[in-house]
Amino acid sequence: MDHDTLGLSLTDLFMPGTSIAEKIVRPVAVYLFLVLILRIGGRRELGQLNAFDLVVLLTLANAVQNAIIGDDSSLIGGFIGGATLVLLNLGVIKYLYRHPGLDRRIEGEPVLLVKDGRLVRENLERELITEKELLAVIHRQGVDRFEACAEVILETSGTITVLAHQPTPDEVIMGDIVVRLERIERLLGERPTRTPGAA
Repeated sequence: MDHDTLGLSLTDLFMPGTSIAEKIVRPVAVYLFLVLILRIGGRRELGQLNAFDLVVLLTLANAVQNAIIGDDSSLIGGFIGGATLVLLNLGVIKYLYRHPGLDRRIEGEPVLLVKDGRLVRENLERELITEKELLAVIHRQGVDRFEACAEVILETSGTITVLAHQPTPDEVIMGDIVVRLERIERLLGERPTRTPGAA
């Protein structure tokens, strides 16, 4: 490899093909677009409840790739774009932390999907979550049926929190009594019975 070829390769590798200002503006614009489009698309896109949602997220990342980097394939250009995204996100998180009211308006509120073992159907319909999808989620969290849930909440992050039904103190006492009675019955059943007239 001659000196000119080596010099050209190093230039392509380290020198951005577009201006630094463009390398900063592009990631900022794409970031804002993705925040808006995912907010419109709903929380299920964030929670990845099924294969279709996962496909959308993967193809969305691929679709905006060129919008972020443009025609530039240099290392420095990629570093500038990546650093812009990370710093912008950090700034947004810090700003929303100091302004919780704005954070709630952007993120919305958690949505109740199950209350005391009963489906909140209007919330399921609004979030486009089927009973089958929700049942699969609660199964992954170790609960076998809706009736065993005290609450199931769709969080603002798109994750689903399952709070299993906890027995009341009276239910604990009654359960303990039932267990003790069963144990007594078992012990009485194991005791040998005396036949009449036996010595």
